[in-house]
Amino acid sequence: MDRRRFIKDGAYGISALPLLSALSNKNKTYRLALIGCGWWGMNILREAIAHQECKVVGLCDVDMKALNAAADEVKSLNGDSPALHRDYRAVIQKEQPEIVIIGTPDHWHALPAIEAMQAGAHVYLEKPIGHTIGEGQAILRHARDTQRVCQVGTHRRISPHNMSGLEFLRSGKLGKINHVKCFVNYGQGAGSPATELEVPQGLDWDFWVGPAAEQAYNNQIHPKGFRNFLNFANGTIADWGIHWFDQVLWWTEERAPKRIYSTGDRFIREDSSDAPDTQMATYEFETFTLTWENRRCAPTSYLEHNVGCMFYGTEGSFHMGWLDGWTFYPKNKNHEVIQMPAQLHAPDHQNIKELWADFMESIRDERTPVCDIEHGHLATNISLLGMISYKLGRSIEWDGDKEQIINDPKANKLLRRDYRGKWEYPE
Repeated sequence: MDRRRFIKDGAYGISALPLLSALSNKNKTYRLALIGCGWWGMNILREAIAHQECKVVGLCDVDMKALNAAADEVKSLNGDSPALHRDYRAVIQKEQPEIVIIGTPDHWHALPAIEAMQAGAHVYLEKPIGHTIGEGQAILRHARDTQRVCQVGTHRRISPHNMSGLEFLRSGKLGKINHVKCFVNYGQGAGSPATELEVPQGLDWDFWVGPAAEQAYNNQIHPKGFRNFLNFANGTIADWGIHWFDQVLWWTEERAPKRIYSTGDRFIREDSSDAPDTQMATYEFETFTLTWENRRCAPTSYLEHNVGCMFYGTEGSFHMGWLDGWTFYPKNKNHEVIQMPAQLHAPDHQNIKELWADFMESIRDERTPVCDIEHGHLATNISLLGMISYKLGRSIEWDGDKEQIINDPKANKLLRRDYRGKWEYPE
């Protein structure tokens, strides 16, 4: 399907976005705010500034160290002097941005995204789109109700080698594909105990924890380590897995698995985190089986790939990778192996530049972005369904149309979670 076309099936079918005509002005400069000024949020903001269609009017972070560093960098990049805020509601209400980038930890995606869209802003949202499936449902619903563009940071949908790899998969040269394996295997060792337990000066830890359950600070959570703490994220399967699950959904016509089983444990890590360091999952679709694996014992690099997804067909195998591009291994050993190198940008080997350009084009042209919120929602669901099965210790059956776990009240309770204190779960 052409990436500019609208997907019309499913519970939340994408329709044409009748955006305000004023936002179609190609000469317009957009008011931009960043919520979450850490590592990846700044990677996105740099590309937004380089694109030269936005004025940075606001920055928001609960960590003053990150906030001040971001302000200094923005000033050096384009001369903007954005207002600084520690509350996402204040930056949206006071600075009135037309575009909001959300680069916060996973548990802080839903509330700022919905607040921004309700205020009229378009949103560039990092993946996975939420901490629970119910949050994703709410974000998608508000994107459609407000008719805002919501682009998800699954930039592999616009990476040159991934796009050409998709064309190869759809060409039929792989034959009939009946199995796909997604994986990330890096030998990162056991880790070590946290070294700092006191909240650093300038960090509002209570606000950082926000709607999640109360948890004491340690420096393995912040900065950058939150993905291995299940109170704030969902481990490797949600961090890396969503990228590769999204690639599978990009290829197939199916929207969701029917049955899911996941198992795993902590065999390697010896730190304060609680996400599994080893996890396997099996997803049964109508026409193929999808499996996931992550482990901290790295493969031997000359024997197998470290990360990506392997498509297994009757005419050969196809690896959709990251740093190593894509590779087709034909069944007939006398035929040539075909390889396409990656085309990625520094830092961190990504294609944010192309994804940001698509985001801006989708706003101007009133069309669905290449990484639309529905795509992000469906890919995030696969990750989170794997985690639900892992937590339950048994398989679950999924109704992809109703987005409910079938005949399993205990499992369905894990589609949401109670928010802490004053924070209200989005509807």
